[in-house]
Amino acid sequence: MPNPFDDQDATFLVLVNDEGQHSLWPAFAPRPDGWTVALDASPREEAVAYVEANWTDMRPRSLREATGSRAS
Repeated sequence: MPNPFDDQDATFLVLVNDEGQHSLWPAFAPRPDGWTVALDASPREEAVAYVEANWTDMRPRSLREATGSRAS
């Protein structure tokens, strides 16, 4: 069975957790607990572009706040 996360033709959500971390998620799969939808079902390319534009600092929110960083 191919990995649904690698399917270039699939539809994806962009999920965000409480730490501000983003994830591509196959639109057909149940959303995991603790994650909210930041971008509704979209083509993979659009979802990747959203993540690249909106998750510019890979550090968890708690670490950014502890170090006084304000980057998103």
